[in-house]
Amino acid sequence: MHDLAALLPDGAARRDRVTLATSSSSVHRWMARGDLVLLHPGVLVLADRADEWPVRARAAVLRSRGPLSHLSALAVHRLVPVPPGPLHVTVPADRWPRGCRDVVTHRTTLPHDTVRVGGLPVLDAARSLVDSWSWASMRRRNPQAEQQLPIVRRAVIEAIRARAVDLEDVQAASARQRLHGGRPALVDLLGLVAGGCQSELEVFGVLHVLRGPGIPPFVQQHRLVLAGGRTVLPDVAWPGLRVAVELDGAAFHGSREQRERDLRRDTALAAPGWVVLRFSYRRLTREPEACRREVEAVLRRRRTEI
Repeated sequence: MHDLAALLPDGAARRDRVTLATSSSSVHRWMARGDLVLLHPGVLVLADRADEWPVRARAAVLRSRGPLSHLSALAVHRLVPVPPGPLHVTVPADRWPRGCRDVVTHRTTLPHDTVRVGGLPVLDAARSLVDSWSWASMRRRNPQAEQQLPIVRRAVIEAIRARAVDLEDVQAASARQRLHGGRPALVDLLGLVAGGCQSELEVFGVLHVLRGPGIPPFVQQHRLVLAGGRTVLPDVAWPGLRVAVELDGAAFHGSREQRERDLRRDTALAAPGWVVLRFSYRRLTREPEACRREVEAVLRRRRTEI
């Protein structure tokens, strides 16, 4: 008598391994009874766990003999939520595992670093960000591209901000694939992140409000030490004019407690003579020209005062 949960502790296993551990007749009996399901050619899963994402991910790896990649790898790295749709694996160019339902197999001639996360082989985070960006930029091949690109953009920005991946590693991974989908746009985004943008809202503000005629060069994440030794990093600053701009995303500035902290910080900055302009997500994205005019007006006034 065999315990199937013990035979397949991860919910999935190669059929030949299960057969060696038991017998061919046992495997046939379990499949006929509906206890085991042949999810991919040569790969069995426990029927009552066949819908679990980690089980399906392991089954895809067992069939392809390649690591998880793209958004599937980012989900394992916990850089994006588990995405709907097919799983992604990457294999050498001379291999093409067929018969994998709900699995997208990518073939490559490039070397890649495989790491194990949660017991699953996955491509490293930097390579997975670049591959995901490329796939999300291929609208002709990827029917989910339009929905995936904003997710990947956010993952790139947040992974670098949280230091889950190094900016230089993402730049290097992109450079190794000079013809990958959407590369110019990714290079531009990485340049903005390198300049100090830490959110999609800051990217929007820099591109559509704070760059152009009438607004002098600025510094992002300028380090200021306030009275008492407290350190603050305004989103954008003109240190010579002592003007700062804060771009308030709803996710980080929507609570009453955060608004109170923002007000206290603005007051502390006013003591040494700083003027703080604070723009909400709603206003910045709906009225970028009006916000721009307000910034220009304050900067012009400060030039005459300082």
